[in-house]
Formats: sequence, C-alpha cells, structure tokens
Amino acid sequence: MNMELTYTLHGDYLIPDLTLPEEATPIGKYGMLRKTYLKNHRKGMYASLMLSGKLNSHLAEIDRTAKEHIEQIMAKLLQSSPVPDKATDPLGWTGHMNSLRHSAEETVLAELIYN
Repeated sequence: MNMELTYTLHGDYLIPDLTLPEEATPIGKYGMLRKTYLKNHRKGMYASLMLSGKLNSHLAEIDRTAKEHIEQIMAKLLQSSPVPDKATDPLGWTGHMNSLRHSAEETVLAELIYN
C-alpha cells in the first residue's frame, strides 16, 4: 500500500495534513442523543469511534434501531392497551397515544441509547 502524505509548514515544523473521511449519513434524534451520551459519559468509546471514522455509521445504526424498537413496542402496547375511539374522544386518543409513545421511548432510551 503506497500512501503519500502532504505537509504544511508551521513555523519551523512540517505538520502532516491528516483528515478523516467524511461520512454523509443522516443522523436523527436518537443518534444525536447517543452522540451526546458518548461524548459526556463514554469518552474513550467516542474517541475510538471518531478516530476510526465509524462514529457516523454507529450513530445512524443506533437511530435506525431505536426507531424500529419504538414501533415494535408501540404495536405491543396497542394490543395490550386499546386506544379510545378517535372520532368520539380525540383528546383521550391523543393523550393515550402520547403516553404509549413516551413509555416506548423510555424503554428504548434506557436499553439502547444510554447503555
């Protein structure tokens, strides 16, 4: 493997021009929460992922997995706790759905994001 390095002169020193490859992977809400958690509580893992160029792909995978888990948990919660009729009780329906979504999110955050 032949690698050519370029250098920039800073004063009397030649500094190598090193850059990490940029990944154009979209990161959503759960990926950003994971990034913040890693940056504040798992600094070694964050640095390792960042230096290896795998941070964005890790965050995108966490985001995708979190969304899938939330949808699966929501489906199970809807089976065990049916919602009120949306046409006759729209506020009750909205409140119930929000409650189920928060329960699902809480589970995913504890198991996937902050772990």
